[in-house]
Amino acid sequence: MHNAFHFSSLVWDWPIAVYLLLVGISSGMLVLTLLFRRYLPAENQHANPLIAATAIIAPLSVVVGLVILIFHLARPVTFWYLMVFYNPGSIMSLGVMLFQVYMLVLFLWLASLYQQPLLAWSARHLPGALHGLLNGVITRVTRGMRPVENLLLVLALLLGCYTGFLLSALKSFPLLNNPVLPVLFLVSGVTSGVAVLMMVGTSARCRRACPQTLHLLHALEKPIALIELFLLFAFFIGLLLGGGQKTVAAQVALSGFWGGVFWIGIIGIGMLAPLAAGSLPARRRSSPHLPRIAAGLTLLGVFLLRLFVLYAGQMTVA
Repeated sequence: MHNAFHFSSLVWDWPIAVYLLLVGISSGMLVLTLLFRRYLPAENQHANPLIAATAIIAPLSVVVGLVILIFHLARPVTFWYLMVFYNPGSIMSLGVMLFQVYMLVLFLWLASLYQQPLLAWSARHLPGALHGLLNGVITRVTRGMRPVENLLLVLALLLGCYTGFLLSALKSFPLLNNPVLPVLFLVSGVTSGVAVLMMVGTSARCRRACPQTLHLLHALEKPIALIELFLLFAFFIGLLLGGGQKTVAAQVALSGFWGGVFWIGIIGIGMLAPLAAGSLPARRRSSPHLPRIAAGLTLLGVFLLRLFVLYAGQMTVA
């Protein structure tokens, strides 16, 4: 186990896995919430508990993830350079640009969604000029709500893919330099979004407020998990058939300590166990505890996937 976490070719360690998990949760929750607002608009207004959870968790998880990344890079004082001086040839710089646009559009969307309480607060606490400016911005965003949500959906999808592109930029590691990785992390992020929303959806208030949304969320759970399983299969088949160090990287990853994490933690606990829980008869799923446990196991599996790809991916060098 010591050798699994400490080896000479290790560049990025476990805090990066936490960062990738948090960004994936934000991306996944927002993708699902925007789709729910489009196809079930009557239930998905600002008072919906699922919308409220997304409004809090989506921006907060990105902020916390970026703070972890900044301090992990050991440059908390000079990191702001990346936010001002852009380098189109750097995947990190492109990611910073994406984060900035994503957060700007996200906050504009949230301001429009909660315009009444926000404008009431600004009328009490802000000068008249600032209140008027805020009112004008929110009014314009509200008029173009559909284009704003379309743009935000595209940005959330790009953010989910970016977490995979960030790792695939480490070209000296065959397992990480894989074209399937961005799509795998995107789908895995949506899986984490389903898990968090399922936890929120176990409350009695949520079951009363959005029954159709919860039904759709349950219906999406199995297909998304199966898509993720297929992508994992494609990910490793491509490596095993690639020959050379790609095959070595796959064999090393699927054996030893990290092989156990993959087969037991990711496939068994993180995917098959929640799928089995979701396949139980409805009368056995009536208790809120089972969905919470299943969602918790799913989140654990998503985190283990990122941890697995990060560490196992850096063990074999091209």
